[in-house]
Amino acid sequence: MAAATQQAAPMPTDPESTADRDVADDPRDATDAPSLPTPPASRGYGSLFAVPEFRWVFVAHLLSLLGVVVSELALTVLVYGLTGSPLLSALTFALGFLPYLVGGTLFAGVADRYPARRVLVVCDLICAGCVAVMVLPGTPVGGLLALRCVVAAVSPVFTGTRTATLADILGEGDLFVLGRSLIRIVSQGALLAGYGAGGVLLAALSPRGAITVTAVTFLCSAVLLRFGTRDRPARSGGGGGALMKESLAGARTVLADRRLRALMLLFWVPPMFVVAPEALAAPYADEIGVGTVALGLLLCAMPVGQIVAELYVGTALSPRLRALIVLPAAAVGLLPLVVYGLRPGMAVTVAVLVLTGAASAYVIGLDQWFVAAVPETLRGRAMTLLTAGMMTLQGVGMALAGLAAEFLPVHQVIAAAGAIGTLCLLLLVREVRNTADTGRIRTEVRDGADRHMTSG
Repeated sequence: MAAATQQAAPMPTDPESTADRDVADDPRDATDAPSLPTPPASRGYGSLFAVPEFRWVFVAHLLSLLGVVVSELALTVLVYGLTGSPLLSALTFALGFLPYLVGGTLFAGVADRYPARRVLVVCDLICAGCVAVMVLPGTPVGGLLALRCVVAAVSPVFTGTRTATLADILGEGDLFVLGRSLIRIVSQGALLAGYGAGGVLLAALSPRGAITVTAVTFLCSAVLLRFGTRDRPARSGGGGGALMKESLAGARTVLADRRLRALMLLFWVPPMFVVAPEALAAPYADEIGVGTVALGLLLCAMPVGQIVAELYVGTALSPRLRALIVLPAAAVGLLPLVVYGLRPGMAVTVAVLVLTGAASAYVIGLDQWFVAAVPETLRGRAMTLLTAGMMTLQGVGMALAGLAAEFLPVHQVIAAAGAIGTLCLLLLVREVRNTADTGRIRTEVRDGADRHMTSG
């Protein structure tokens, strides 16, 4: 079950790069399933769909993502209709962020302790069950919010497990990077199209009827994952011990490693600041005197920039070039937001947001560095923690931006987010650079994307 706000990733194609070599099968695959053919040479996103297992994972992702987005919208409408309270309606959305920290830290061990396919299917079934109970007329508002928390707590476990599984399905080289990128692009596209689809459903059905549809999408996702993916063994051997203790131990191990910590923060910090213009889009539109149509443009501009840039980076740049742009793009990615300090008109503001979204395409190279740095036995927990931290800090960023806007003009708050975020990223980029294994960088840039690029 994918997080609707999950960021997008990058992709490559350089006809002269050795990245176009075949990626070898992962020798860790289970022996109880027929062997898979060698993944095809990476020549863009289309090469992903030559891997049959990825096709099933991709369709399942679309279905579960649709379920998340539509259920969020329908549940918000349902809660508001039952209570008439704007606070409880807004809280329904906020609960999509808050439980991520709990689920991503206390239950991260699930991703490595149990076979990945089982974890993914059970997560989808739990979400389907929660949504089915929401549909019942007798479910109180408190129960609806509690069920929303359960779905949100399951999300980081599902997302982390699926991300780790992509490395098993696609290998750890260029195809993995492309797969992650495509998943993120779809997630961003869902934010643009999903709420529209939800609105259409709500026009034709009651909120409970729309929620029923999402239960079906979760069930279909579970079926596709159960019968379309291989049954691989657990990464950590499925040992005993307290799950929460194991999850927290994994988080401590990941965060204690200087290299992993720096890379993790490079994923986490930009979203914390980049949400400011989205969180304050409505008050900013009011500040510059534009209407609801313009507000829609403000909300769409950044995702559009991200999708277009990531498609370009994934299809036009070689793995080596994608690695080279990671640190420069991360360092200056939030700088365009400083232009908000001038309180520009709509045209300039939209251009600033598109440019800010485009800068996030650096994540494509960062994905490869991270998967290369994480030990396989910790991969599921690391990916779960990565998702949990990213979502939690987005929620924190939204709250801080809203709080600051109570005391300062909106345009100044957004400009300050860009300036402070840029300062933080400059310090973080230096730390990432200092933790790089320079000898390994030279080897892997020479050998191509079949190697793990760690030049970050």
